[in-house]
Amino acid sequence: MKMFRSRSWFGGGWGRPKNPHSLEHLKYLYNVLSRNQTVSEHNRELLVETLRSIAEILIWGDQNDSSVFDFFLEKNMLSFFLRIMRQRSGGSNYVCVQLLQTLNILFENIRNETSLYYLLSNNHVNSIIVHKFDFSNEEVMAYYISFLKTLSLKLNAHTIHFFYNEHTNDFPLYTEAIKFFNHPETMVRIAVRTLTLNVYKVDDSSMLAFIRDRTAAPYFSNIAWFIGKHIQELDMCVRNEADHHSQNRLADLVAEHLDHLHYINDILCLNITDLNHVLTDHLLHKLLIPLYIYSLASHRRKSSLPEGVNQAVAKILTKTSSGPDSPRVQDPLSGRVSCVVALFLLSQVFLILSHSPLVQSLAWIILKTDSTVLDKGVNTLLEHYETEKKLLEDSLSDEASAVNSSSKEALLEDLINITDEEKEKLAKNPSENVAMHKPFLETVYSALDCSENDYGALFALCLLYAMANNKGITSDVIEQVLKPKKSFMSKSSSKDIKYSYNVYLVEKLLLIISLACQPTCRIRLVTLEISLKLLLQLVICDGKNILLEPHRAVIETAKSQSMALLRNFYKSEEIFLDMFEHEYCDMSKSSLNVEWLCMDSAILLPPAGTPLTGIDFIKRLPCGESEKARRAIRLFFLMRNTVLTLSGEIETQLPLTNPQSCVQIEQALDLNNSDLIACTVLYKDGMKMRRFLVIDVLQLILVEPDNKRLGWGVAKLVGFLQDIEVTGDKDDSRCLHITIHRPISGATTNRVPLLSAKFLFDDNIRCMAAKQRLTKGRMKARQKKMQHIARLLEIPGQSGPPSPAFTGQGLYTCRATGRNLRENRQLFTAGRAPGFAAPKRESSPGVLHRADESRRHRDGDSPHRLSNLRKELSASPSNNNVKKETRSREASSSRTKSREGSPKMPRPRSEEIPLELIKKASHSIIDMAPKINILPRPQSVKTESEPCTSGLINDNAQSKESGVLKEATIISEETSFIGDRQSDKRGEEREAV
Repeated sequence: MKMFRSRSWFGGGWGRPKNPHSLEHLKYLYNVLSRNQTVSEHNRELLVETLRSIAEILIWGDQNDSSVFDFFLEKNMLSFFLRIMRQRSGGSNYVCVQLLQTLNILFENIRNETSLYYLLSNNHVNSIIVHKFDFSNEEVMAYYISFLKTLSLKLNAHTIHFFYNEHTNDFPLYTEAIKFFNHPETMVRIAVRTLTLNVYKVDDSSMLAFIRDRTAAPYFSNIAWFIGKHIQELDMCVRNEADHHSQNRLADLVAEHLDHLHYINDILCLNITDLNHVLTDHLLHKLLIPLYIYSLASHRRKSSLPEGVNQAVAKILTKTSSGPDSPRVQDPLSGRVSCVVALFLLSQVFLILSHSPLVQSLAWIILKTDSTVLDKGVNTLLEHYETEKKLLEDSLSDEASAVNSSSKEALLEDLINITDEEKEKLAKNPSENVAMHKPFLETVYSALDCSENDYGALFALCLLYAMANNKGITSDVIEQVLKPKKSFMSKSSSKDIKYSYNVYLVEKLLLIISLACQPTCRIRLVTLEISLKLLLQLVICDGKNILLEPHRAVIETAKSQSMALLRNFYKSEEIFLDMFEHEYCDMSKSSLNVEWLCMDSAILLPPAGTPLTGIDFIKRLPCGESEKARRAIRLFFLMRNTVLTLSGEIETQLPLTNPQSCVQIEQALDLNNSDLIACTVLYKDGMKMRRFLVIDVLQLILVEPDNKRLGWGVAKLVGFLQDIEVTGDKDDSRCLHITIHRPISGATTNRVPLLSAKFLFDDNIRCMAAKQRLTKGRMKARQKKMQHIARLLEIPGQSGPPSPAFTGQGLYTCRATGRNLRENRQLFTAGRAPGFAAPKRESSPGVLHRADESRRHRDGDSPHRLSNLRKELSASPSNNNVKKETRSREASSSRTKSREGSPKMPRPRSEEIPLELIKKASHSIIDMAPKINILPRPQSVKTESEPCTSGLINDNAQSKESGVLKEATIISEETSFIGDRQSDKRGEEREAV
């Protein structure tokens, strides 16, 4: 009995099989459909579950058991689907949603081509496509269009014949889908565009001929009409949204227009000649020329402001006092849009579309259309373009054939013999009158006027930049207008070349640049940046700067003005340095992308002057002193980069910190004879690490000993001194709370600390020394960078070579040093490096450094220092010991200056602790007086039980320990006081003698 059931098609019909993925289960579901062919409120839930299970079993069978599809096709189960869809009973829509979902899942997941052919073979799929669903139901509409899109993904040269019937000239998949190209739901429109592109990609001549002859003209015409209607809506939104209250609606409209252009570009990029010809013809005649381009010249006609237009927008768009040169708002009933909207949309067209026949026509019409042809209509305009194009091609061929004629040679000889003044006039060429009698180009040039604001100028610049960089436009159209022109003065030599450029446009750009460098200008940074980009393209040819001298002078003046403007914000506060580095890092990450700029709907609104609008800083006017300083910094960077580019130089002074010359993590460092401060780093999570603290000119470095080489260490954490915060611990004098911020990078304002931990030192002396060194190191690092900025800005009194902050000359780099220059001393070398590392010497104390001695002679005449020191010495109970010590120093200093004949002992001049103080010997006393940077003040006697090295005190003078220690507590470690007080003491002893 079991064997009979397993082999029967209807086996399992009397009971639900336990295995859902089996042929028996499909047979069971087939029986369910057979018994419930009429949809009702009672069985619709059962039918929905049955349809879902059928799709699941078929997908499983496609990959595991071919008999599943055999049964499905033998029983013609798709006919059940059709029967269910055609019913109008209650609950049919509910079941249709599941049915369409089942079909969508089924066709989306089938991988076996044979199974796919089986499903498409009986033409049931086309019957489902043409079925009249209730599209008022949103779910039905969504699953239906998704089903059609899934089918289009299966199209190829083999499956196309299941959908397109060549004999009946019928293609329901395509014809039914394009009916929804203008559906109000965005996802439906996107699905239709995807489906049409999938259809166009199929290489089938008969199918493409059907599309061209039967559907292309009406479909492309409807697309042009729909885009035009959409643009009218966008234009009205710009008129009424001057207060930036409803930016979301405007953003949606701009995004929709971009989707249209990308869809058109995708069709054109398929390179289907017949389709491209039909599409280009409809776009030129019905959309781009009559609506986009003619709106540029519509301000020449008399028009009135429509009712309901926001007056704030009208004030910006319409300049009644400045004549016809400014953009104006147009009546939407006239079929035109405002000039600024037309410029913005045309910029998008040239930035996205690159089909040469289309963009070539548009560029020629904008740049070269004469006013005599303007009023004769679109057809006449295009005919004139075709005529001029043919004449140009003929003239080029004639010139090529007659290049060796005597007349050509005579002309070349005349060009060679002209004077320099005539050459300059030729360089200007007809560019001074380039916009005369050319209404569209005249409008673009007029929009470059920034005397009041840069609202229209930004769009005009975007359009010019887009045309100049469109790959579909040949050089003969834009040469001498948007690109430099190169001509040979002699046919025999290619060295004598004459360059020329559009002087009129360059002067317009230079005026914008000059105005942008004024303190009270209303030109946004984005307008300046795109002006500079366009200028460089106009005046650089073959890598050479062909800018005329008067124009070069204008650029240099503008750069000087930008420097003068930034000097007004140059301050010693820390925020200026952080702002300077932040803006440079943000600008260096990426340059201006004009295509992305034209995707932003915010620039269509009047220039805002507040960050509350959410508009990017470079796309609006600055607000407050802080943003004005940011603008001045960016302005300086832009002008500096432009001047360097024009001169062919490379930036060598920025950024302020050269990361390549800084110490990196896990880098091995030579720490022999280097000043190290041992500490324990206590992290917030409770982890402890023993490290050695090293302080460079720029960096704070935490190192651990290198196990492979004695005297070497490995950097485990590196941070810049300028980014640290140091605070003491009130409860423990040996602890410091140190926070190291990450270096400034990008536009992020939330800087997560690189390290925030407690540093525990061996004693309070080392803790104070570390705190003072870190504090002074931070201050010096920032001062050096501020001095470097001052040199960049040519502030008087700030001349000289770049500071170590820029060159990265720190402890690990080799550099020329002088013993009298504290800023330029080596740390990681075997030689002496006062203040950072002091080599240990076994000799008598009391010998002074020559630099300290010269400084004491220089500063020892101060009566106030001498009198104060006398009071301190007289008040000291160990005055006799001090006098003895000073006598020994006097005797030592009176000897010969030769180092060979004098005892040697390091006498550090700054706050750093010598290496020998850290490596303490047992039962010795540490003389810390000249190592700690504290203010001079009398201190009480303190008995130090901690041992020190043998080189710090005389082995035979143990009885003087108390006196020496008291002297050490009196003398400050600050460099400016060490030499002074020692010199005063020596002078006092001389008087006593």
